[in-house]
Amino acid sequence: MNVRPRIRALLWLAGLAVAPAAGGEPAAGEELAAAQEGLAPGFALSVVTDAVPNARQMALSNNGVLYVGSRRAGKLYAVVLGETWDEEPEVVTFAHGLTMPSGLALHEGDLYVAALNRVLRYVDIDRAFRAQPTPDVVTDTLPNRRHHGWKYLSVGPDGFLYVPVGAPCNICLSEDPRFASILRMDSRTGATTVYAKGVRNSVGMAWHPDTGQLWFTDNGRDMLGDDVPPEEVNVMATAGSHFGYPHIHGAAIADPRFGADADAAAFVAPAFEMQAHAAAWESPSTRATSSRASTPRRCSSPNTALGIARPRLATA
Repeated sequence: MNVRPRIRALLWLAGLAVAPAAGGEPAAGEELAAAQEGLAPGFALSVVTDAVPNARQMALSNNGVLYVGSRRAGKLYAVVLGETWDEEPEVVTFAHGLTMPSGLALHEGDLYVAALNRVLRYVDIDRAFRAQPTPDVVTDTLPNRRHHGWKYLSVGPDGFLYVPVGAPCNICLSEDPRFASILRMDSRTGATTVYAKGVRNSVGMAWHPDTGQLWFTDNGRDMLGDDVPPEEVNVMATAGSHFGYPHIHGAAIADPRFGADADAAAFVAPAFEMQAHAAAWESPSTRATSSRASTPRRCSSPNTALGIARPRLATA
């Protein structure tokens, strides 16, 4: 099976799909039609499978297996792609009963899964997933607060895992410095250091292919209004940088409770801002010159559907 062209296509936006719908939301077909509007030229949007309940982050292996995490469902899925886009993929549920196993990342053939306070490692996952493998526990000492406790996961150019830990509240200042941060984790020992501070709730990270810098989203606080504060896309310059939360939101919006004496210049301003409460997921790496023009669209579909935006491949 020659999956390489399809892998290249999926890697552009692996993880674009994914959101359980609330009651009364449009049907999958209506959502797909709406999502097609404004899609970048040369891309198509389609449902890969509707057999992955509560899908969250995804990770695509070199062998063409798409691993999918979940949140409330507590399951992990392996989606084995067919020979063509139109062929129904095989879906294997290889783990059950986990606590919010939303974050996934592949590293040297192993699958890492962030599940609330734990990071798990499924060794040689492409060979093991059909056997319902038992994972190694990399760590079980992360904070276990469920508010913003679901995780995204990324592997940096240095081979370390990068794990956001969301604020355990809408707006607060926590004694545990790991809250509202991005942690750098040794994948062998689970030892962590705080890599980025003042990050309320990041659910999307990517490493720039040329500079190696980390780009990440941050979802802003609630209860300040429909249009305030903005959501953020931030760029990491120096380990230990502080991005403002809970003192400053966006570039210079002082928090009414924690920002009275805060100096916006003391924090790293976002690279750009997005509509308040957009709750952006994922931030795939791209070489496009305009970040705004290349921002991926999120397809929210009823409970189980997994959508993928992909380049239209030449058939010559």
